[in-house]
Amino acid sequence: MNVLFVEDEAKIANFVRAGLKEQGFVVDYCDNGDEGYLRALDNEYDAIVLDIMVPGKDGLSILKQLRQKGRNAPVILLTARNELDDRLSGLNLGADDYIAKPFFVEELAARIHAVVRRSVGVRGATPSEYRQNLLAVGQLKLDRITREVTCNQQAIELTSREFNLLEYLMRSPGRVFTRTQILEHVWGYDFNPNTNVVDVCIQRIRKKIDPIDEAGWIESIRGVGYRFRKPEPQS
Repeated sequence: MNVLFVEDEAKIANFVRAGLKEQGFVVDYCDNGDEGYLRALDNEYDAIVLDIMVPGKDGLSILKQLRQKGRNAPVILLTARNELDDRLSGLNLGADDYIAKPFFVEELAARIHAVVRRSVGVRGATPSEYRQNLLAVGQLKLDRITREVTCNQQAIELTSREFNLLEYLMRSPGRVFTRTQILEHVWGYDFNPNTNVVDVCIQRIRKKIDPIDEAGWIESIRGVGYRFRKPEPQS
């Protein structure tokens, strides 16, 4: 899942980012409300974890304006304060959940999964809601909620990193991503840009998928990076 995390306390931010990434989340992080608001407008996230007290736009203002703009991504409010008025204000503005500091990352991860399940109605989803979380090209299918991948109806066992990389490419068929872009999105902005981990991870994904489906969906773009090939239009 792609999560936007807005938090200005560096120690908490680093701890939460590391914990969520270990559990397979792709975390887009910023430390102020103004940037967080713009990112939430410009990108589609599965969930937003939003500290109420951040520099720039405060969390409640961000939440209010996002809902006014029709942005319906689930929002979990995060704050050191635990007064009833804060909880009620956030929930009345359209927050999906509320968690007070200090907290366990495992609890936050569980709450993210819960609000996402509720938002897409996994158990009673309409076909259009379900398709938003099911990426399918040819016989290759990736479920963003259950994190299951199948090809020709055979289960493909991927690591969390492999899953995140495949999802990143599948979400934009035909678009070329540089190795740096992939590193920043899947591994994090502070990862060594000179490493070959992207190439190694791509090779592992191919070894698991290509023997089942010879379509060769992941293409290498010489000197640039990789892209997920667009399927041929059906006649």
